[in-house]
Amino acid sequence: MTDAAALPGQPRGGVLSGQATARTVNVLAPNASAMTLDGTNTWIVSEPDSDLAVVVDPGPLDDVHLKAVITAAERAGKRVALTLLTHGHPDHAEGAARFAALTRTNVRALDPALRLGDEGLGAGDVVTTGGLELRVVPTPGHTSDSLCFHLPADQAVLTGDTVLGRGTTLVAHPDGRLGDYLDSLRRLRSLAVDDGVHTVLPGHGPVLDDAQGAVEFYLAHRAHRLAQVETAAEKGMTTPSEVVAHVYADVDRSLWPAAELSVRAQLEYLREHGLI
Repeated sequence: MTDAAALPGQPRGGVLSGQATARTVNVLAPNASAMTLDGTNTWIVSEPDSDLAVVVDPGPLDDVHLKAVITAAERAGKRVALTLLTHGHPDHAEGAARFAALTRTNVRALDPALRLGDEGLGAGDVVTTGGLELRVVPTPGHTSDSLCFHLPADQAVLTGDTVLGRGTTLVAHPDGRLGDYLDSLRRLRSLAVDDGVHTVLPGHGPVLDDAQGAVEFYLAHRAHRLAQVETAAEKGMTTPSEVVAHVYADVDRSLWPAAELSVRAQLEYLREHGLI
């Protein structure tokens, strides 16, 4: 068995749900799949001495899960006071409106179509509900509306799908763009190097205890895949399906449709930079 400490980002083993840092608890949604790994991580974030909590990514429209999140907060003596979204994909956001109705909270997101209430989220915003300090970090690339949330007190960052706890994420072309995604990874690397962030609280998969190592792995992986796609294009494989069959031959075929989205983004990036 591979030692978890030797894997990119040093993923934690054991149960995925439960306390992750002093201020965060994960409630795992029952929507495991090839794309969602073990399921969506719904994060309850609060100051230890506060009776108010913020929930990040309520997850799918599943009343059992949504009520389990509320119960987990209540057992800790907390009332959910605000709902935040990292991005609008259904496995993270589909249950947001129902969750907001159950908790009588607003929903804040970058995309106005996902908001409930007057406030959105954007660069430089700081969420302070219940004494928290959650800094909004724009991280487009996986999707155009992707955000991360920096939790300085725990030296942690909630990454949604920008960095996963296992494997790598896709750039969801055409909404997602590779150039934006690479810039976002560099922004997260800066949080690790300059701001002392060491814990990644991802949207799927286990918590990572080496944020810089995880991001460096992602950057190296993207550079490697981009070089592979460039080589394939130079050999005359110009359609996304041809490139996927060549570059992702070792990947489960059930993931090829998702891989094709990333390949489309890679081909667009290479064309924009005059590399093919």
